[in-house]
Amino acid sequence: MDDQGYFHTFPAVQGRQAGHTFYIAMCPLRMIPRLFVFDEEEVPPELRAQRTLNRARVPEISRYLVANPTGYILSALTASVDAKVQFLPSELGKQTSLGLLQIPMDARILINDGQHRRAAIEEAIKDRPELGQDNIPVLFFVDESLARSQQMFADLNKYAVRPSYSLSTLYDHRDPGSDLARYLASECSTFKGLTEMEKSTISNRSTKLFTLSSIKHANRALLRKQAREGVTPEERLLAKEFWEAVAEQIPDWGRARARKVSSAELRQEFIHAHGVGMQAIGIAGAALLSKNPKSWRLTLKQLRKIDWSRASTNIWEGRAMTHGRISKATVNLQLTANLIKQKLGLELTEEELLLERSLASQQ
Repeated sequence: MDDQGYFHTFPAVQGRQAGHTFYIAMCPLRMIPRLFVFDEEEVPPELRAQRTLNRARVPEISRYLVANPTGYILSALTASVDAKVQFLPSELGKQTSLGLLQIPMDARILINDGQHRRAAIEEAIKDRPELGQDNIPVLFFVDESLARSQQMFADLNKYAVRPSYSLSTLYDHRDPGSDLARYLASECSTFKGLTEMEKSTISNRSTKLFTLSSIKHANRALLRKQAREGVTPEERLLAKEFWEAVAEQIPDWGRARARKVSSAELRQEFIHAHGVGMQAIGIAGAALLSKNPKSWRLTLKQLRKIDWSRASTNIWEGRAMTHGRISKATVNLQLTANLIKQKLGLELTEEELLLERSLASQQ
């Protein structure tokens, strides 16, 4: 016995866009895994209507749902239905956009946008079954052809732009690392008034010297924190004291604050005016705080002896720079931190020594 003659029924709103009728319906989360399918990965791209599922993205979204059962936000799914649907207006005999959408149970409903959310919902409900009672809006289009579905996917994603890491940090109130970065940008004298809060790159005309994202990365390195790991009040205070002490040993930062030199000029001429320099200081600072928890301020004075000039290619080429350009690659970041650690009189680990030998063999 098949499902012919049986329907899934949803409260819905009917609309029209570019000559096509569409429906916005409320769907219980528990129904999502059963209703919606996504193309199998082995199907060739030209025969699919969406990208393959990147399963590495699913656990992160699922954990977000499970960890925030009373505060999560999920945007609408967009799907195509390959069968004739029925719309029953809420008031019989009257023209109204409100009513019930009936979709045949044997219809194939294909997600055009939101397949990772769909997979994450399925995983999250296993851990928190009560989430299945919640609803998610679904935008239904009646599918006309594979070409139409592929065009829908292209149109939906053509103009999608991810927010900058700085802007995400500014607006993310769940992440302790983001909270710490915002706190330092507003309360730490080193960063106050000199932090670009929205963009992760600084324009040449900007008077800002740091980005909120670079502050977050540098603090994660300094406190040796994993993503979304908590920050204690003591660590919060320590980070503030550390970066204020660093600023005392890098006079150019003070000159930028006093408007005696432009931030653009510092970025053109010095390593310390870039995120790679700041994060490397954070890495070296973590080792310093571990070795000298009481006298680290005294040791930090050695930062003044570092030649931060980008013109000193014999120092920075292969470390903070590659072919004369600033590099944020992990290897370059660690090699930059190695140099700072050595200037501070700190021993390198075996892994760090291995990187040094590799750099030496290339020079």
